[in-house]
Amino acid sequence: MTDFATHTHHAPDYVELAVTDFAAAKAFYGSAFGWTFTDYGDGLAYVGFRGRGDAAHEAGGFRRTDHVTTGGPLVLLYSADLDASVRAVRAAGGMVVQEPFAFPGGRRFHFRDPSGNELGVWTAA
Repeated sequence: MTDFATHTHHAPDYVELAVTDFAAAKAFYGSAFGWTFTDYGDGLAYVGFRGRGDAAHEAGGFRRTDHVTTGGPLVLLYSADLDASVRAVRAAGGMVVQEPFAFPGGRRFHFRDPSGNELGVWTAA
């Protein structure tokens, strides 16, 4: 999530995959698709990934989970004004399930739409 000039307000911007084992996920996606990785945090708290041959754009990341998931990826939207996005989600009938929090690249929050889909919204530091 580093090339801020290419982010579009409220557009899909990043995808996270829940994994139970960072090393196994890196081995699989690296071998199958040629992805490259960036490890983040103390004790490997998060892993970002880039597609084959794309050194400039981090397209997504692996977040750690203790159980195998079948719920699919977490889609993240970009916001130029995170607090306004929180208000807009609530006003439109969405439910904020994780209040805004800081992470190394900025801040984000998670919400559920009226159908129960969970998405995240992030902004740069």
